Amino acid sequence: MTTHERQAGLPDHVAIIMDGNGRWAKARGLPRSFGHHQGVGSVRDVVRAAGEVGVRYLTLFAFSSENWRRPEAEINDLFGLLKTFIRRDLAELRSRNVRVRVIGERTTLKPDILALLCEAEDSTSGNTGMTLVIAFNYGARNEITRAAKAVLDDVLSGKLAASSVCEQEIAARLDTHDMPDPDLIIRTSGEERLSNFLLWQAAYAELMFVPEYWPDFGAEQFLAALSRYSARSRRFGGLQPAAAGAET
Repeated sequence: MTTHERQAGLPDHVAIIMDGNGRWAKARGLPRSFGHHQGVGSVRDVVRAAGEVGVRYLTLFAFSSENWRRPEAEINDLFGLLKTFIRRDLAELRSRNVRVRVIGERTTLKPDILALLCEAEDSTSGNTGMTLVIAFNYGARNEITRAAKAVLDDVLSGKLAASSVCEQEIAARLDTHDMPDPDLIIRTSGEERLSNFLLWQAAYAELMFVPEYWPDFGAEQFLAALSRYSARSRRFGGLQPAAAGAET
């Protein structure tokens, strides 16, 4: 199936909290780093599957702003995996017409990591297929705070009237200003929380919490989640047309 043969009921934007790498490794008596390495394979499988069925945006929560609290050795390992993924997979992403976008706080990143992320964005900026969004050093509260500060700066400078501040003005200053809100957010590992991920954008997203640890979540599980999504009814606070007359 090509990206031009989209399934009926397919979400435009799927976001995934890739959780459970460490627990996957612990359950097998292995160091946490083994779980992170195994999880990269799941990233590849899901990115390919999403592109093949026609998902237009796929956002992966790669590294949160809270992950800095982890041991330095684990952080370095995660950075090493990111470098390896981009260097090994960037050519395939380009060949598959995938555009890479990165969201999150950039000002505190080390120059080599920032350069790598910018390279991934710049080298795929002309692609017109699926957009792969990497949430790196990302936290939703930080994102909303930065957007609020940008609005305040524009009000104080006279670029924006205080009376014109509205949801649309804030959304226009979020990291995701140029993409639709997620239709579906998946979290692996059985945990049932958003953990500071896309809090503004998740207002009307369908949430799906699956039991598999991320290293066990591949194309088959991803497609099963899309199938479950297609059976849901999204009303955005309104009523289903067929049931509207029955409501009072």
